[in-house]
Amino acid sequence: MSRAVRRALIVTADDFGLSLAVNDAVEMAHREGILTAASLMVTGEAAADAVQRARRLPTLRVGLHLALVEARPALPVETVPALVDATGHFRRDMAASGARMFFDPVARRQLEAEVEAQFAAFDATGLVLDHVNAHKHFHMHPTILSAAMKAGGKRGLRAIRLPVEDRATVNAVEPGTAGLPHRLFAAWAMAQGRRMTRAGFSTPDRVIGLAWSGAMDAARVAAALRIAPAGITELYTHPATLDAFPGSAPGYRYRDELAALVSPDVKRIVAEGGFVTGGYADFCSS
Repeated sequence: MSRAVRRALIVTADDFGLSLAVNDAVEMAHREGILTAASLMVTGEAAADAVQRARRLPTLRVGLHLALVEARPALPVETVPALVDATGHFRRDMAASGARMFFDPVARRQLEAEVEAQFAAFDATGLVLDHVNAHKHFHMHPTILSAAMKAGGKRGLRAIRLPVEDRATVNAVEPGTAGLPHRLFAAWAMAQGRRMTRAGFSTPDRVIGLAWSGAMDAARVAAALRIAPAGITELYTHPATLDAFPGSAPGYRYRDELAALVSPDVKRIVAEGGFVTGGYADFCSS
């Protein structure tokens, strides 16, 4: 990504297409707030509605939110039996599922086919692919990342989320927040980030949203943005107009996250803070 911009900000909503409650929030936060991008769950119950909204919002950058856990596959379930449970959903145990994807050649082939199918489903929307990431950051699994880079590379994909929290910023806002588990995950993610770079993909310099996932309220967002360093920062969020809906995560404060994105104080900080805003594609180097 270009380093010509001193302070760049990508504000992303995940789970676009999961529910009308999410889609309503994405549209509101983009029209009335600071949201600049959304990650589309192509197998979500409200995916078709999300695509219609995205077509009405030409300045909203849209990427692919690969869903390989807590979701239904894009392919017929009988073609991916190693990946799904008896209900036809991807297996919920990410550790066991990830191990099988890594060690079992049959599961790997099914995974590659499913990732290709989700990219193809995004292609069919006619939207421009801004970026890719995955539900619960599952693209940090090396086998999933390989499949995503292969399928995305064929389609001109240039940017992938690297979920490495800006630990200094987070701890400055709430000391002790980004502790050992986050440092361990960051070390693993950085190793995958080096693979992305070697393969020619770009990432922001940092993300904000990992430590406070589901609790990105206006106070935290405002405090983090006030002290965000130079470079390209992705603030990723989970806004919705309801706190409970089919597919929602228990305990997530979706409405608070929406309120943060349209907060007058947050909008003022972005406007006065010297930020240039956009999607991944706006800051990719040529």
